[in-house]
Parts: sequence; C-alpha cells; structure tokens
Amino acid sequence: MDRNTIAGLLLIFGILIGYTFFTTPSSEEMAAQKKKADSIYQVEKKKYDSTVVARKIKAAQDSLAIKSPDTLTENPQEQFKDKLGDFAGSAVGTEKYVVVENDHYFLRISNKGGRVKEVKLKDYLTWDKRPLVIFDPDSLTFGFSFFSNNRLINTNDLYFSFFSDGGNIPDTVRLSGDQTATLSLRLYAGTTDSISITNRFFEYLYTIKGNNHMLDYTVNFRNLEKVFDPGVSVLNLQWKSDVFRQEKSLDNERLETTVYYKYYQDEVDYLSERKDLTEPLKSKVQWISLKSQFFVSTLIAKTAFLNADITTFTDKTRTSETYNRTLSAVMAIPYSASENSSFAMQMYFGPNKYKLLKQYDMDLQRQVPLGWSFFLMAWINIYAVIPVFDFLGKFGWNYGIIILILTILLKIVLFPIAFKTYKSSAKMRVLKPDVEEINQKFPKSEDAMKKQQAVMALYKKAGVNPMAGCVPMLLQFPILIAMFRFFPSSIELRQQAFLWADDLSSYDSILNLPFNIPFYGDHVSLFTLLMTVSTIIYTKINNDMMGSSTTTMPGMKTMMYIMPVMFLGIFNNYSSGLSYYYLLANLITFAQIYLMRFTIDEKKIHAQIEANKKKPVKKSGFQERLEKMAQQRGINPPKSSKK
Repeated sequence: MDRNTIAGLLLIFGILIGYTFFTTPSSEEMAAQKKKADSIYQVEKKKYDSTVVARKIKAAQDSLAIKSPDTLTENPQEQFKDKLGDFAGSAVGTEKYVVVENDHYFLRISNKGGRVKEVKLKDYLTWDKRPLVIFDPDSLTFGFSFFSNNRLINTNDLYFSFFSDGGNIPDTVRLSGDQTATLSLRLYAGTTDSISITNRFFEYLYTIKGNNHMLDYTVNFRNLEKVFDPGVSVLNLQWKSDVFRQEKSLDNERLETTVYYKYYQDEVDYLSERKDLTEPLKSKVQWISLKSQFFVSTLIAKTAFLNADITTFTDKTRTSETYNRTLSAVMAIPYSASENSSFAMQMYFGPNKYKLLKQYDMDLQRQVPLGWSFFLMAWINIYAVIPVFDFLGKFGWNYGIIILILTILLKIVLFPIAFKTYKSSAKMRVLKPDVEEINQKFPKSEDAMKKQQAVMALYKKAGVNPMAGCVPMLLQFPILIAMFRFFPSSIELRQQAFLWADDLSSYDSILNLPFNIPFYGDHVSLFTLLMTVSTIIYTKINNDMMGSSTTTMPGMKTMMYIMPVMFLGIFNNYSSGLSYYYLLANLITFAQIYLMRFTIDEKKIHAQIEANKKKPVKKSGFQERLEKMAQQRGINPPKSSKK
C-alpha cells in the first residue's frame, strides 16, 4: 500500500463524506418536513394513533386482569360473560389445526386466535440441520385488540370457527403449482356459546397458492356496528415474534435481525440492529417485516396501515441457544361502522432473496443489504454480481468454483485499471532517485515549501501525474465494498460447503479454541488466515516495488502491516466466502503484477521521462498558486536546472 493508495483512500472517504453532506437536507428543510409531518400527525392523532389506543388497551388489561380461558373449569361462559360480553361464547373451546402444504412451506392454522401458528420452510434447514421453523405457537402473538361495550377484546386468545359452505374441513390441504385453497375462520359475536351461529362476526380469509411464498389474508367485518363501542374507527393489530436462531454465528445473525418497513409510496427503512428500540411510524405504512439474517415474515397492506409502533430488543434473560431477538409491531387498521367492511393484506414467509422478493414489485428486495446507502455499490451487486451468480448457479457448480469464476471475471474487467496503476507506479519508481536528490537538497523542515515546489516541478516536467494511481483505486473501491456487503447477505452461499468450509455464508473453523480472544474470537478461520498472509505478502511486494517511503511518511510502513492484522480480527467471524474471495483477489493480483513486470519496460519509461524533461513545460495553475504563496512568505521558487 503506497502513498498513492493512502491518498486514494483519503480521497474516497472525502467523496463519501461530501456526498452525505450535499444529499442531506438542510436544517431548514428538515424543520419544514418535520413541521408538516407533525401537523398531519396531530390531525390524525385523535382518530388513528395506535399509541393512544395501545395505552387504553394496556390500562384495560390491567383493570380487567383477564385470566387465561384454559385455567377456568367451572361455568366458563358465565365467568367470561361480564368480561367478554358478546364474545363470551368464544372464550373456551378445543384447539384444532388445519395444515396447509404448498411447494415452499407448511402452514399450521389454528382456530385459537384464527391465526397462522407455525411456518416451516421445506427447502431449508437450520445450521445444525433441524427443520427451519420461522415461528411456532410458543413464539408468536398475533391478533386484534378493540373495545366492545367498554370491554377489552383480544382475538389472540379467542376460539374461531372453521367455516365452509358445504362439506367437512380437512385436517391437511396439499397444494402444488397453480392450485389454490381458501380457508375461512369466523369469530362470532352475540352468542352465549361457541356453537350458536349469528350474522355478526369477524372473518379471517386465507388464500394460499401452490407455488407462491405469498398468501392473501383478508379480514372481513360483518354487522359489528352494535358490537364495537361507538366512535371506534381504528383497530389495533398486534404482531410479536421471538425470532429463532437459524445460523451458526448467533452474534452475526443478531446483527442482521430487525424490523423493516416501507412507508406508503415512500422509502424502505429499518430499526438499527445494534440497539433495543421502539419507534412510532406516524404516517401510512405499506408493509412491515420481521427479518432475520436470511429469512423474513412480512405483513403487507393492500392499501395502507394508518400508522404503527415497531419494537426490536434482545431479552438478556433468555439463555436458550435457539433464541435470537424479539421483534414486534402494532398496526392501526381502519374500520367503518356504517357498513360491512374489509381490510385486505398479504403475508410473505420465505427467504430474504433478492430476485425472489423483487418479483413482487413492492421494494421487498431492499431488505437484502447490498449497499443501498451508496448507489454505486448497489448497482454493482444488482447488475453484475447477482446476475453472474444466478447464471453460473444454473449449472449446478459448487459455489466455491462460482466465486473463483466471478473473481476472475472481475479481475479481467479491472485489469486496464490495474495496468494503469502499475504503470503510474513504474513512473514513480523511475523518478525516485530524482525525488531523493531533492529531499537531500532541502533537508530542513522550514524548506518544506521549496521541496514540495521542486517535486511538483519535477513531476510536471517529466509528464508524471502523482495522483494517477488514486483514480484507479477510487474506481476499484466501490467493488471491494460491494463484495463486503454481498457475500455475508447472499442466501445462495448459505450452507454451501467448499473445501474445509461447511458454510460459505458463515465463518470456517479449523480449530476451536478453549477460550475467547478479544477482537478475534474462539476459533481459527483458515480462509481469513490465508487472506491475511496473502495481504501481508502483497504489502511487502508493493513496498519493494515502490521502495521505502518512511522518509516522507514516518510510521506509514508499519501501519501498512498492522492493517492486515486488524482485518484478521474483523473477518475471523465473518463470511468465509468473503475471505475466500479476497484471498483469490490477492492471488490473481500477484499473477497480474508479474505479468505486467514483463510487459512494462521501465528503461523505456525512463527514456520517455528524460525526453519529457527536455520539453518546455507550462506551469499549472496549482504550481503557480504554490509559488505565489511561497513568494508571499518570502521564499523564492527553485530554479530549474538542465541535465
């Protein structure tokens, strides 16, 4: 890593900071946006604020202290009549399930709560080869909360009735391809027992397709105007899940587990994965997703949720190795008492895979972390890396081979840039004796301006641009970062074995340590170790080619060797596919360097530079400014000399 590389990195960071600065709204613009949003929020608050409704529900829960129906044995309906009113008849019952199997998953739908209680994916396993369950009955809360005749009703604990126009409800439904099945569950109101049928009910309507991860979920409200309290215009839908651990590295998985959401006709955003947070979403929301590293559960409104409260936290008291994080959302859904109304939604259960999610045209693919904050990184992954992965994956090749081919293709594309960088380095090596001569001519620190002017004059006269190596580095940097985002988030690499690595999406361990080393971990990742060694070798080769630069940048040589060691700690717990890619990139770079050594004649470059020195050179604007600054300080510019 030479001075040009260091300067290039500094330039890159400067550009990123400048990009952030110029694209960030001004304080006046942010204040205006906030004022507008707050004005809209205050108008809608009284009618639609889920936070206010949630507080009322909490207060009602505390005052009612409703016991679980399962704990009541004597006259259960009578005991619930005062507390549940019209819904007392649904307080007790026998839990029954219908299992729906399609091409992608098993759903277990229960009459208790009328909800999907378990989702098991068919094409995936956990890191320890168990069936991959997104959630089960013990980890999920899902239901509506509302007030009926001054009583708090929560559908999560009430018994629905499976409904069919004719025939029995099967225990198992199997679908494939274009086949479709619709399942209706009704929560009747105004009955004294769970058997009586009235024309007043909630209805959950599930429509499942054979070849789709998405299912339709519609809530119908029928003749409930006298059941709900007067003035009720919004219902709260509570969705809470304890997310299971699915991957080998629990720490890495937690860093990718959070709540994503999309505002109505607006951008996708998410809660920080590194903090326990609760955030009110004050405007309309199109969808909310509970996302782990590679799998998501998403609830999508066909229109929009009025607002929502979302929460993510890690329960420190949970010591189970299968527990990941707890995610929840409370969504406000509109209700009109003047007519029979419906609210249509969809549910997605499946992998967090870019191509699959993009086909739904709802920005669901933004949950795959491809570097969306910087458009160039996202473009590289979307238009280059993912298509290559998809194309080569069709041949059934091992993903270690696919990564090798991808690396070779990228290196071929970047070879002109690498060649230009090497040629610039060759010119700097040729000029190094002249630069050292200038350093000896101006040894004092007070002569730094004269030395800088002399070096710039030398570069100008020789026709060498010292920044020529920075631009190629600037062009390569987004690709390096794009790979850093792609490999750990690529579900294609999940549980794909290569050589000694059993999962290219996680770390490869050849030795488990009996202790934990701070900043390193409790295991040894061989791909990371090889990558670090190759980076140190590359640094040594680069320094030998450029010569020592410690006279101009003290301590930089040491820093260049410290950085690979720092990477050893960072990448040891990261995706082994990423370390493997960087290792391959270094090895191919070694081959390119030796190839370019045979194709670039430094004697010819030296002759060209000497010829350039004899030509008259017009001073650049930058050099003129330097000389003007020097003259203002009483320093005369050095006289040019002819050799």
